[in-house]
Amino acid sequence: MSPKKLLIIGLVWPEPTSSAAGTRMVQLVDLFLAKGYQVTFTSAASKSDFSYDFNHKSVFEQEIKLNDESFNVLLKTLNPDIVLFDRFMIEEQYGWRVQQECPNALRILDTEDLHFLRQARQQSTKKQEELNLFSDTAKREIAAILRCDLSLIISEAEVKLLEGQFKIEPNLLYYLPFLEQKITADTIQKWIPFAERADFVFIGNFLHEPNWHTVQTLKTKVWPLLRKKLPEASLNIYGAYPSQKVLQLENKAERFFIKGRAANAQETITKHKILLAPIQFGAGVKGKLIDAMLTGTPSVTTTIGAEAMKGNLEWNGIIEDDLNAFAEQAAQLYQHETEWQAAQQRGVQIINERYAAAVFADPFMQKVKELLSGLIKHRQNNFFGQILNHHTAQSTKYMSLWIEEKNRK
Repeated sequence: MSPKKLLIIGLVWPEPTSSAAGTRMVQLVDLFLAKGYQVTFTSAASKSDFSYDFNHKSVFEQEIKLNDESFNVLLKTLNPDIVLFDRFMIEEQYGWRVQQECPNALRILDTEDLHFLRQARQQSTKKQEELNLFSDTAKREIAAILRCDLSLIISEAEVKLLEGQFKIEPNLLYYLPFLEQKITADTIQKWIPFAERADFVFIGNFLHEPNWHTVQTLKTKVWPLLRKKLPEASLNIYGAYPSQKVLQLENKAERFFIKGRAANAQETITKHKILLAPIQFGAGVKGKLIDAMLTGTPSVTTTIGAEAMKGNLEWNGIIEDDLNAFAEQAAQLYQHETEWQAAQQRGVQIINERYAAAVFADPFMQKVKELLSGLIKHRQNNFFGQILNHHTAQSTKYMSLWIEEKNRK
């Protein structure tokens, strides 16, 4: 029997060394490959020097064009069993073509995080306004969720928001966190011990606005307080795509260093005692905090930073929103080995109970199998999705065809 086919339409070519979104996509590819799927990854974006090389994983790569009938030809030729859209914007662009050419393909949306939630929090934080979730972005993103057969949500808080606030049917959503390997005793033995670590670290892609805002918070509000308590310590800021405004924040006299891209996030984090992440807005789940736990590095973050990450378990460090207390508690944790080791162990428990691939992989693939075999009934139960596919597909389709015709002329 020939293998089932998965087509992934990427917003960008994944960059696991640049962002958690890149790591997430590679994890999904690995999951389907492990179950015997033939995987094709496509994107209209340009590749960079840091794009993940799928060649050694037997993944077919295909560059595609926006608003171009060549994509319809690819769909007909490939005839995938499953199409996975990388974020809602991609579903808007290509969903109608998939519906037209492969009506029986299971359509899955990987949200990464809820963009409308992140944008609303950003607006609220910067303008000191009430949180407004009912934006045009929310309408677009939720419409994409309704048009798809299943949407992957990385945060339990976001599942709760979609089901509670926006009345999305639970059978359209699937909670699928980062999929990590369990931390074993052998792994722990290889970790750099407390006495051999030094300094604080932050890491995050600077194209992501919450990361840039967090670095500004560290520079102006947190680090001045921490330096007074620990004058010998440094703060090392890592992240892909730092702009000139980021690089200008470096101050060697203040021991505030901008290091730029980290070749390997986990190897970089593990040299430091504590990861600082006073995140003021954002959504989803923070990859940097997962990486910290995977390397035995306690973290000090905010309620937003740790949102939906620990369940009922204790955090692997400190959660604190008051920035004065944030700096005070970070200094305490930095200096006390027993507290630090206890925090480290709490991180092991969080990873092994809440992010182990072994816990989530098989139930998810079973869900996919059930949807593939019962797709007609599943879609009948999502009548609002049928309405949106009927109307939205027509408007998006004709706009795209108009652009296509214009390009041809």
